[in-house]
Amino acid sequence: MKLALFDLDNTLLAGDSDFQWAQFLIEQSVLDREIYEARNVEFYEQYKAGTLDIHEFLNFQLKPLSRHPRKQLNAWRTSFLQQKIIPIIAPGARELIAKHQTEKDLCIIITATNSFVTAPIAQLLGINHLIATEPELKDGEFTGRVSGIPSFRDGKITRLEQWLDQNNLTWLSFLESWFYSDSLNDLPLLEKVTHPVAVDPDITLHQHAQKNDWPIISLR
Repeated sequence: MKLALFDLDNTLLAGDSDFQWAQFLIEQSVLDREIYEARNVEFYEQYKAGTLDIHEFLNFQLKPLSRHPRKQLNAWRTSFLQQKIIPIIAPGARELIAKHQTEKDLCIIITATNSFVTAPIAQLLGINHLIATEPELKDGEFTGRVSGIPSFRDGKITRLEQWLDQNNLTWLSFLESWFYSDSLNDLPLLEKVTHPVAVDPDITLHQHAQKNDWPIISLR
């Protein structure tokens, strides 16, 4: 068996679903533009620079989920997918996924973005398995807090190994493993797999990939 792991934002997508979700809510006047837009941009720049405090960001990103009933959030999400996500699916994403699926590889999207936003994106891309940051739920509604370990940086390895254990698997279950990512934040997991692949990488990851002779590809 072989394992194929895919980052989502700026990898399979030519954009960031976390950032776009906040922008969508601002455009719908759900969030106050004056208060939220500058903070959204600030957090995104911190993420790209590798300086993001994930818990500070999640407090910002998950809190709005707690202010609205799940039914309304689901309705907004449907519009969000049509308006913001489908247009930014990277042109080469489906072909790359199909290549691994044809080989019967175990395909998993692993992302720091929360599962409320990303679960339907994984479905759109035809990938059944998703490891994402989990928003806390109480009586079916979001509390605005995170549940468990965010799948960010080293947390991606922790969450993946938890998932493998729950499915009676380990790293040794796989003859080969791939991880496709654009971001310096994913260096811990990229260094763990047998085939790290830099996809439309940021400057830091591009340099790291060149230094270590990792493949560098574009899905755009």
